[in-house]
Amino acid sequence: MTTTPTAAATTTPAPAPTPTPTRALSASRTTATAARVLRQLRHDPRTIALLILIPCVMLFLLRYVFDGSPRTFDSIGASLLGIFPLITMFLVTSIATLRERTSGTLERLLAMPLGKGDLIAGYALAFGILAIIQSALATGLAVWVLGLDVTGSPWLLLLVALLDALLGTALGLFVSAFAASEFQAVQFMPAVIFPQLLLCGLFTPRSNMHPALEAVSDVLPMSYAVDGMNEILKHTDMTATFVRDVLIVAGCALLVLTLGAATLRRRTA
Repeated sequence: MTTTPTAAATTTPAPAPTPTPTRALSASRTTATAARVLRQLRHDPRTIALLILIPCVMLFLLRYVFDGSPRTFDSIGASLLGIFPLITMFLVTSIATLRERTSGTLERLLAMPLGKGDLIAGYALAFGILAIIQSALATGLAVWVLGLDVTGSPWLLLLVALLDALLGTALGLFVSAFAASEFQAVQFMPAVIFPQLLLCGLFTPRSNMHPALEAVSDVLPMSYAVDGMNEILKHTDMTATFVRDVLIVAGCALLVLTLGAATLRRRTA
């Protein structure tokens, strides 16, 4: 007796559907990602306080540390106006992004039709909005409340402070890929931030350093952030050196954001 092959035995399995490719960057997906991040931050008042208030508190303390020597505050206050936002944005961004990596949120998002560029741009946009608020408050406090004496325009001071905050955001997004815990993310600060802080020219002119250290400082973005602030202190108009410094800081932020997008990959099969 012969048997007829069943349909299940003769049917060829259908090929798996090919994933629909997503564009590298989409305005709608980027803004949706930024809105999600901002909603999460809204429920974390301690993080918002760290981002918004800490630079202002540090500038306030610095002003009255040098209460008997206001010229000292004028000479270093502008530089620290750019450094404080960079440090706080680096710290908060690295921890917040790592939390989403370890919780599986980024894993689930990458399984959706969402490009890496959308994710990175969304995070950068969300933290960039906070950076604008942070930089505006710190600049206004330093210039109009604490009496920071600058020769150039306070708006240029705000521009550099904002770029520094965005650079800190980019660095935080990047280093979060190499940390396995929030404690490790904090440990990256001595490796990434402290060398730049020592070599940026805040404590002594970079030309007075050992030639090897001066060469290293020439490739660190914080050096150009401090140089840009010093240009505003000394010149009434926008100089070519200031434009160079601003472009270098902005270029470094874009480069690090691009590297951060390259670190976004699925960790499970």
